[in-house]
Amino acid sequence: MSHLPNTLNSYWLWREVSLKLGVSNPAYKYWRDTPTLKLNNKYIFIQKETLPEKYEYVEPVLTDLSGYLPIKFASDRLHVNEHIFSYEKMKLYKEFEYKYVQDVKFVNIKKYFRENGIKVQKNSIVQLGKIKDLDLNANCTFYNLKNDYGLVVYE
Repeated sequence: MSHLPNTLNSYWLWREVSLKLGVSNPAYKYWRDTPTLKLNNKYIFIQKETLPEKYEYVEPVLTDLSGYLPIKFASDRLHVNEHIFSYEKMKLYKEFEYKYVQDVKFVNIKKYFRENGIKVQKNSIVQLGKIKDLDLNANCTFYNLKNDYGLVVYE
């Protein structure tokens, strides 16, 4: 298990950047002063305010991903099947806020935690699942969610 990073607050989705700029997919590899982030060996993100000067004009029209994570990455970090964020028939689906950017679905985990009073420290480990499947011990905080689901934060 691992903690949920808040890393996308400072990044743009590369797929969106490349489409809006009309540049080739590997172009970011040649931008020396533009840090990148790769999640799940699938999603590439470009750090905000580091695009080459001639491309800076595109930043105001890019989608802000603050608080959001790709659903596959979020499900891996919460140790649940990504179906929980993929299908409206899932019991917790409507509890989360979603955003699509270039056919990538993002879920706003941060907002959900804030609205439900769930406190997660930087080094905390988080697990979401059916209550009967969660590993509860003295060093964790348990949050009872609806429909027999719970969330455990291990300090």
